[in-house]
Amino acid sequence: MTRIPATMRAAVLHGPERLAIEERPVPAPGGRQVLVRIDAVGTCGSDVHYYRHGRIGDFVVREPMILGHEPSGTVVACGPGATRHQVGQRVSIEPGTPCGTCTECRLGRYNLCPDMVFYATPPVDGVFCEYAAVHEEFAHAVPDTLSDEAAALLEPLSVGVWSCRKARVVPGDRVLVTGAGPIGLVAAQTALAFGASEVLVTDIVPHRLELARELGATAVDVSRTPLADLGHAPNVLLECSGVPAVINEAIRTMARAGRVVLVGMGGDEVPLPLAKVQNYELEVTGTFRYANTWPIAIALAASGSVRLDPLVTHGYGLADTEQALTAGARDRTAIKSVVYPQK
Repeated sequence: MTRIPATMRAAVLHGPERLAIEERPVPAPGGRQVLVRIDAVGTCGSDVHYYRHGRIGDFVVREPMILGHEPSGTVVACGPGATRHQVGQRVSIEPGTPCGTCTECRLGRYNLCPDMVFYATPPVDGVFCEYAAVHEEFAHAVPDTLSDEAAALLEPLSVGVWSCRKARVVPGDRVLVTGAGPIGLVAAQTALAFGASEVLVTDIVPHRLELARELGATAVDVSRTPLADLGHAPNVLLECSGVPAVINEAIRTMARAGRVVLVGMGGDEVPLPLAKVQNYELEVTGTFRYANTWPIAIALAASGSVRLDPLVTHGYGLADTEQALTAGARDRTAIKSVVYPQK
């Protein structure tokens, strides 16, 4: 039987660029919850933003908070009424728990639940720590063929799955993905897995474009070849850069009746080429997290249709969480850093 300690280490943010490793009580699993030993946690751009600035828009870190929302781990205890998992089951954790009763939840759009409790979104603690108590419905069993890192990165993969679902990607689609960061790379792979006949990924960072090629996409360095010069008219745009000028330029390349999904988080407002949207009857929509995506994300990763391990470029123990959050600033080859709380 796994011995569960009374306390655990946690990487706690106290303010912009002020992170400390502290002892916290190990949570006791409540009704229908499981206690998960956290084995790997991916770092996200939102974690980096909170670390640097202490806020994202209206979400402000006002009290000490644990970052991290891309976790995988192992079930070590089951709370009252929890029957979905056995101790020892490896899981990927979906980081948001909706209320389950509001209109959005009842319609299956639980990502839009106004009472969502989401890891590392103030004031909710995340999982740069050694243990977490999770509702059993949001601890998803993963096969042993998936690495701890891949199981953690099912969270960003779910963003890719949700984006492709919103875009209604089907076999034969010509897809443009702008931005070859982690989300762009998983969105491109997901579009290919959904049957897209062509997936073009744009960026200006050579090593990210090279990885996009290795993962099956056509890669274009738009610092050398502007989108307007490609003669490429996609019928699906997955916009993953969040850069207003990129959004505008990409929309201008769209084919008639194309579908535009805005995934990247940029400024609060971006200019849209409205004449293009109207004259071509383009559909333009946003995305917010995901809903009901883990089963397909697990299937895509387990089958090899989407490869997640190549995205991991850096790994750190919990004591070096600050290094994980700043890896991208120090190393331009960084794509995804992973924190290992048990190390």
